[in-house]
Amino acid sequence: MSMMSRNRSSIGMGTPSFLDLKKQASFFFKEKLKTARLALTDVTPLQLMTEEATDGESCGPNTQTLGSISKAAFEFEDYLQIVNVLHKRLAKFDQRNWRMAYNSLIVVEHLLTHGPESVSDEFQGDKDVISQMQTFQQIDEKGFNWGLSVRRKSEKVLKLLEKGDLLKEERKRARELSRGIHGFGSFNRKSSKNDVLLESSAYRKCNSNFTKYNEDDKEINTMVSPNVTGH
Repeated sequence: MSMMSRNRSSIGMGTPSFLDLKKQASFFFKEKLKTARLALTDVTPLQLMTEEATDGESCGPNTQTLGSISKAAFEFEDYLQIVNVLHKRLAKFDQRNWRMAYNSLIVVEHLLTHGPESVSDEFQGDKDVISQMQTFQQIDEKGFNWGLSVRRKSEKVLKLLEKGDLLKEERKRARELSRGIHGFGSFNRKSSKNDVLLESSAYRKCNSNFTKYNEDDKEINTMVSPNVTGH
């Protein structure tokens, strides 16, 4: 068998590519770094989860992660850890670090509708930077209009922060949904710190380059020509 045939055979058998190996090495390094931070610093599993949920990677927080964060927010010490991370992420918003702020908005929105009522007061001081996101423009190399997603998300969060009818309706809807889930026994057990670590590691395994997090984004976000670049 020739060298070319063997190479083709290896590819057909699913031999990991260099990119796959690079991703695996990166994930392994991050897990080791996370373990070291837990062992050598005062960082908590919840802080790590919140940091990872709002980092600069394409894959943002999933439903399970959002649920864990919002449930933890009802504990005072945990609440302080969560909002501290979110305030720092939002404060760093600019053209380069927009993903951190956008992912933070996803978490803030979920906390506003599923977390303690104090969240609506907590983020009043962040309204200026959230307002700046309403003019954000960004289209990725595949033609996905991230700028539109950021603008719509910031608009939604600002409306929720007005503490008007929209916030009341969204919180009511969340309570009704939660009662329905409770009926199936899905949330009858409080998450432990080990659960937080497992969920934090599991949610990172996302292969989508532009995962959308709610029905509004699915409806209003459009694909444009890949030849268009971000501003």
